[in-house]
Amino acid sequence: MPKMIFVNLPVLDLPRFIAFYESVGAVRNPQFSDDTAACMVLSDTIFAMLLTHAKFAEFTSKRISDARETAQVLVCVSEESRAEVDRTVERAVAAGGTPDPTPTQDFGFMYGRSYEDPDGHIWEVMWMDPAAASGGSAPTEAA
Repeated sequence: MPKMIFVNLPVLDLPRFIAFYESVGAVRNPQFSDDTAACMVLSDTIFAMLLTHAKFAEFTSKRISDARETAQVLVCVSEESRAEVDRTVERAVAAGGTPDPTPTQDFGFMYGRSYEDPDGHIWEVMWMDPAAASGGSAPTEAA
């Protein structure tokens, strides 16, 4: 069985976040969702667990940071093409996200952009040439 990742995010407005993540392609799994949490399926192995602050606090004794002011984690997901990277960021912006909180990266064989969700969590979206990812020769940066 492949390893799975569950990114747990504290959110201020759960219904708004369900709509936001659906707009960028996630699907809500009702089996693991209720009025305090939503399991958003990004792929067969990647899930975003959206938790109200009260629910998130059940899992940690630490203070919940304001993601608009501090960064604790940067989450990066891949896409099938450069164009799909751009489409994902465009969908996030149309749903209320902020585009490109981190600089766009374009190395030819790898391309990445980012967006912030409405609470300020940063998601990086990247594409890498399959030949480069499999160990084939990738272009090198000019000195």
